[in-house]
Amino acid sequence: MAAKKYSTGNGMIRAGVIVVDFIVMNLLLFLASRYLYVIHILYPPYFQQEPREVFIAANFAMAISQFLVGSIIHRRRTGIDEVFISVVKLCLLQVSLMFVSLRLLGESGGMFQFMGLFLITETASIFFVRLVEKLFISYFRQAGRNTRSVVFVGSDPSLLILYRNLISDSSTGYKIRGYFADERMENCPEAISRLGNIDDLNRLMDTYSLSAREEGAEVAPGDIDISTTDELFVSLSHDENTEIVKLMRFCDKNLVHFYYVPRMSGNFLLNLQPEQLGETMVFTNHHEPLSQPFNRFIKRTFDIVVSAIVCILMLPFIPIIALLIKRQSPGPLFFKQARTGLNGRTFTCYKFRSMHVNADADLVQATKDDPRKFPFGEFIRHTNIDEFPQFFNVLKGDMSIVGPRPHMLAHTEQYGDIIDKYMVRHFSLPGITGWAQVSGSRGETKEIWEMEERIQKDIWYIENWTFWLDIKIILKTALTLIIPDKNAY
Repeated sequence: MAAKKYSTGNGMIRAGVIVVDFIVMNLLLFLASRYLYVIHILYPPYFQQEPREVFIAANFAMAISQFLVGSIIHRRRTGIDEVFISVVKLCLLQVSLMFVSLRLLGESGGMFQFMGLFLITETASIFFVRLVEKLFISYFRQAGRNTRSVVFVGSDPSLLILYRNLISDSSTGYKIRGYFADERMENCPEAISRLGNIDDLNRLMDTYSLSAREEGAEVAPGDIDISTTDELFVSLSHDENTEIVKLMRFCDKNLVHFYYVPRMSGNFLLNLQPEQLGETMVFTNHHEPLSQPFNRFIKRTFDIVVSAIVCILMLPFIPIIALLIKRQSPGPLFFKQARTGLNGRTFTCYKFRSMHVNADADLVQATKDDPRKFPFGEFIRHTNIDEFPQFFNVLKGDMSIVGPRPHMLAHTEQYGDIIDKYMVRHFSLPGITGWAQVSGSRGETKEIWEMEERIQKDIWYIENWTFWLDIKIILKTALTLIIPDKNAY
């Protein structure tokens, strides 16, 4: 059987990326030798005297780094943040190996300063090239090259969520051929055609099995060759385990990648994660990276360091903010409210007051044209400045910089009774900002489905936490200081 064509395509893309990395690195060294050698503190004299050894050491280091780290730009479902981390690892390793190699030659004069500058320049240059390469790969795959064909099996709504994820980034190159199911998908986009029912799928698997093809099985007009599919995503109930096993066997024999997609339970994915309990494999409905002590240590250390810096920097501005608030609205500088925190316990959340003192503060959400707001309060809400006192909550340990936003007690009681898994969001420390807030779920929740969507995103954050995800959320939140969120009111 011939190898899948996308394997070769991915190999060509990766090879091209590696060649470009070598070109960028050598070009940077060449430019440095031409324009920096006059500044001896930045360009070591040895580099000018023995350029051949320098270029050999640099290329040797890059070759090893490419082997150990390499590029992930050719992979599908790869985010920009992952690409950046990969570039940082690659450049850090390359520069470190180059530094060690040259030190072994006995040269160190002025090299440390140059290597620091070269690391920053190389990282920035290769990351910029990666962005260009990602655009090229997107165009390449949109043109029908190096694509992967996908077939869905089942009619569960989880497949529609997967569909939106697969097509959200054109650089992934996924082509959805359609789906097989006994029932039609609800709210199914026109781009996903129904190819038949499960019996039709079984007939096609029998027709296009390896033994059937060798025997010259007849193909009906309009049938798709299911064996040429690259990836099969299945979302069937466990009652249909015989069908699932048959699909897995067919995929294994025909070099088709098989994936089981967890089904929806109400409005949530039934996403069970494996855990080893002694000699038994068990499955839990929640995977929490922050349950690991090291991850909690990293997150808490970051919270303390950043919050301490912010609180110190904020001190000179507090009198100015206090004056503006007091002039426009009599009352206290800070707004204090009881909110639900980690494991459901209550804590006092602090904010700069942005509304006139009112009796409904603990019961009613802020609305777009809320008459309770005063002009400066409107401004600090739009720019998130009103949230800055919560860095004190972070220092106290009541909150984290990033996490699900804490809700007022009235909302916890209200939504906890009517939204499945609402209380799961309290398995994590609440945050000043969160994944829901930077991904379109901010502001007033007029309908139940809006709160359900927010809860789904909160739970997704808890189950997919990484330190780099926190950094990404913080950077997106920082942009709102310059470009206010239209839903911030």
